[in-house]
Amino acid sequence: MSSISNPSTSSRNEGSSIPKPRLSLSQIINMNVGFFGIQYSFGLQQSNMSPIYNYLGADEASLPLLWLAGPMTGLIVQPIIGSLSDRTSSRMGRRTPYFLIGAILCSLSLLAMPYSSALWMAASLLWILDAANNVTMEPYRAFVSDKLRDEQQGTGFLIQSAMTGLGQTLSYLTPTILVWIGLNKDAVGANHIPQITVTAFLIGAVFSVVSIAWTLKTTKEHPLSQAELNSMRAKSKSPTAILAEIVEAFRDMPPTMRQLGLVMLLQWYGMFCYWQYITLSISTTLFGTTNPTSQAFRDANLINGQIGSFYNLVAFVSALAMIPVTRKFGPKLTHAACLVAAGVGMMCIPEIKEQHLLYIPMVGVGLAWASIMGNPYIILAKSIPAERTGVYMGIFNMFIVVPMLVQIATLPLYYKSLLSSNPENVIRLAGGLLILAAVAMLKVRLDKK
Repeated sequence: MSSISNPSTSSRNEGSSIPKPRLSLSQIINMNVGFFGIQYSFGLQQSNMSPIYNYLGADEASLPLLWLAGPMTGLIVQPIIGSLSDRTSSRMGRRTPYFLIGAILCSLSLLAMPYSSALWMAASLLWILDAANNVTMEPYRAFVSDKLRDEQQGTGFLIQSAMTGLGQTLSYLTPTILVWIGLNKDAVGANHIPQITVTAFLIGAVFSVVSIAWTLKTTKEHPLSQAELNSMRAKSKSPTAILAEIVEAFRDMPPTMRQLGLVMLLQWYGMFCYWQYITLSISTTLFGTTNPTSQAFRDANLINGQIGSFYNLVAFVSALAMIPVTRKFGPKLTHAACLVAAGVGMMCIPEIKEQHLLYIPMVGVGLAWASIMGNPYIILAKSIPAERTGVYMGIFNMFIVVPMLVQIATLPLYYKSLLSSNPENVIRLAGGLLILAAVAMLKVRLDKK
């Protein structure tokens, strides 16, 4: 069974590379602070985009189509950016130029989003926002793999997962905090979007830039040897060469990475169902309505923010606690157990009629979210060649976005017929898919390298 820590394992570099130093815990945290801002932005999307679309007049069945921006931009942008970052040798570094460009575009999109005056405007801004996040995401994961020795990569990815939990905890909780400090939860603009949502997006714009700036200031990229630089500069940056490398990487994909495909299909189809319909499900279960202009629906959105912040807090704490657990039991068994906990929890959500009881299934959701953002990447990093880290991280993101595209294309087809136009049934479906993902995880054979 594979484990995170193995002191006898040498850094997986080419023979001509510069040895990687062992980093302290504070250094690993500093290099992952930028991920906090990225995930604060994602948390805002997960908790607010469906309600924003509802406020602007979208119907329930069309929600998956309006979420198309994320998977489509990820499908197109991340493999290309990953390949480009593998062959970038600027004065700023190999990966960091992409962090900075993505953070700036992300902040501008967050500033504009809550002022959308029409459905098409919000959907268009989501395309820009997701493209910006995708420009940042995979070079950031490759940055962690580049910087850390093999025996520290597990810690690095799980701390990155903890930053995901922390960023999304605060993003989900921000509207409730704003109400606590005196903002009127029922104050809305001309577009029916609550003022607390507007303020939350403004805060997210600040966090996006400031957190990336912190990482850039405190953490320099691992230096490349002259041989590595020469090899990188010899690679063509033409679109044809980049496309050829992506195709070749697909052809040479390690077996472990291929086997993770089914796990990713099931878990991300389920998570996308959850994020799109959880507010509608809560509004249906607790208040008996999905009318977006009602106070009950706004209350349901606040409740989703509160339980969402709780499951992300669980993810933050459990990601740190998961470091020794994964070291002992391995990322495979740990991930399967966490997926089962979330699946059972999600299937229970529509049966809960009391608001305070919703926090119980969120423990399972939080465990799974921490594991989803950490353990598959531990397995992946051990199975891919170092010189292709960027492009394989980008391709692996396709294992996330393709399930989302499948969900977008298929759910509207059976939402009325099989799910009875009931958002509660979508949440039940999400839970069942996560349990199936756990079964698929147990069948993955870990790379022995």
